[in-house]
Amino acid sequence: MKIRNSLRALMGRHRANKLVRRRGRAYIINKVNKRYKARQG
Repeated sequence: MKIRNSLRALMGRHRANKLVRRRGRAYIINKVNKRYKARQG
């Protein structure tokens, strides 16, 4: 999982990426290709 300041660039890597907020953190999750994960905060 990448920990990044900006998730905007990582959102465009795959069309199934979704941005979710959990416990004050922003995550990118991808149900299709599990390798695209990122966290902010």
